[in-house]
Amino acid sequence: MTSKFLIRPQDIEPYHPANHTDTSNKRLISRHNVGAQHMEVILGTLGKSGGALPHAHPGVEQVCYMLEGTAHVEVGDETFEMTPGDTCFFPADVMHKLEVTSEEPVKLLVIYSPPYEENPDKVRR
Repeated sequence: MTSKFLIRPQDIEPYHPANHTDTSNKRLISRHNVGAQHMEVILGTLGKSGGALPHAHPGVEQVCYMLEGTAHVEVGDETFEMTPGDTCFFPADVMHKLEVTSEEPVKLLVIYSPPYEENPDKVRR
């Protein structure tokens, strides 16, 4: 049976997001595949030298759930280390960055609301 609502990561073409290094993303949930209008869900894989350079998303909130690996994160004036099972929130319009600190790749589940869709107008560096 084929479902228009079941998404398998192996069936998704990866892309390399702007303002990130050594990063490969797969857009799991979007308006393009399931018709989601108010959220976007990404599976991100960041290599040993990977990370997100400092940036903010005007009008877009972001959540990251750490599946594998570890990372150093800065959000506004806070810094912390993320390990598997941790979740962090990036408020809209707040500068943030993420740097891989583990030897193994980082895997993150990333949720944007409203959908980010890699729109350059939704990034502030």
